[in-house]
Amino acid sequence: MKWLYENWMKATPFLAFYTFILVFLYVKDVNYPLYLIWLQGIIYWIHEFEEYIFPGGFLEFFNKNPLGSSLAEYPLTKIGSFWINIPLVYIAMPFSALLAHFFGLEWGLWTAYFSFLNAFAHVIMFFVFGRKYNPGLVVSILLNIPVSIYMSWYFWSNNLITDQTNVISIIVAVLAQASMMIYGFAYLVPKMKKEQNK
Repeated sequence: MKWLYENWMKATPFLAFYTFILVFLYVKDVNYPLYLIWLQGIIYWIHEFEEYIFPGGFLEFFNKNPLGSSLAEYPLTKIGSFWINIPLVYIAMPFSALLAHFFGLEWGLWTAYFSFLNAFAHVIMFFVFGRKYNPGLVVSILLNIPVSIYMSWYFWSNNLITDQTNVISIIVAVLAQASMMIYGFAYLVPKMKKEQNK
């Protein structure tokens, strides 16, 4: 597991590149809405490439700024980052695209809302922390936000979803984003303060 904790993020450029080729060639013209769902996961892998590889440094930024730590890899560690990202981005998002393929497009809409919320958080951090770059910001602005807005608009304008599906998708996305924030601010920050006071 130690190797995975250190290297999981290195798969992101390859996953993004090869998955994009496959869905562009075999999904885009056959089922364009499904292609947009797959695209959310691909863009998120590119987003993580910026966060963790080039230029990287997201752990240090997040620990020292939002969490208020003096350490680059504490309280959010590489292990914590692994267990946040793998279930959500490597499993849940592709699995949602598969469910959308076999059981209906409504299974994938939450990915657009989640991508938007997470990317918007990067924009907020830019303004809150002195208009300072944070890893993930560029892809958030150039890809996550515009593509997620476009996908949402496409689904709405083509009547591909019901109001109920829309509400459920928003709730799932909010819960996914909130789970990361709760882990950071309701668990890691109190844990850090408690250990500092020992």
